[in-house]
Amino acid sequence: MNNKSFDDKRIASGYAKDRPFLHSQMIELIKKDMDIQESFAKGLDVGCGAGLSSKALKMICDRVTGTDISGEMVAEASALYPNPPYDFFQSSAEEIKAPENTFDIATAAGVIGWVEEEKFLPNLSKIMKNNGVLIIYDFWITDQMQGNAVYTDWWHQSYLKNFPKPPRKENVWTQEMIEPYGFEMKKQKECLFEYEFDLESFVRFMMLQSNVNAQIEEKGKTLEIIRKWFEQALAPIFKGERKTLIFKGYYWWLQLYKKND
Repeated sequence: MNNKSFDDKRIASGYAKDRPFLHSQMIELIKKDMDIQESFAKGLDVGCGAGLSSKALKMICDRVTGTDISGEMVAEASALYPNPPYDFFQSSAEEIKAPENTFDIATAAGVIGWVEEEKFLPNLSKIMKNNGVLIIYDFWITDQMQGNAVYTDWWHQSYLKNFPKPPRKENVWTQEMIEPYGFEMKKQKECLFEYEFDLESFVRFMMLQSNVNAQIEEKGKTLEIIRKWFEQALAPIFKGERKTLIFKGYYWWLQLYKKND
């Protein structure tokens, strides 16, 4: 899914309604690992989407500012989450405008595959406070359904053949890369999450995947045809029951140390 896709009203509305709130599980894990005892004062959620990641950041932060390059996403988030304690504005990740030393913590969920690090990190280091925390994280659906190998076969033999994964940047940040901007890599951790779907909610979720949207944009496939394909292909797997899907994720904990402070 390219940046244009994120500014589509269907995608923005779907992110608000049909994406699982795994952000909360991620923040709970991070809170435990970092031994966070008190809330941060001001937080920045980069690439806030429809606001789920901002809602999660609020679990450990008093005030949250969310930014996204998509005006449709910002509109969804603003409608769902009140000001205060939230505020949202449209901006690319590299050009967020805020006074220097504003934010105690920043999160970026599912963002780094789209940003230019050499512009993003120096700007972030200006608007964050010394000793500020930066959390980079993401999670994604896998080929695993709890106790169901048939789903795994469907994923590889049917889904990925009809909806191949589009290319995107998937680099792993290193200490050498972030050090020039004042950041230190404190921890990098992989994790697994579980989420339960029925057939209808899972189809709605899958209709938001980059694999699917690439076929809509580039191949001209219609939403109706794709939705019907998912419903027919997955009905024998779900069998009218709720199923537990496995998500894989990661987070990176970075700390900012300003040399002049």
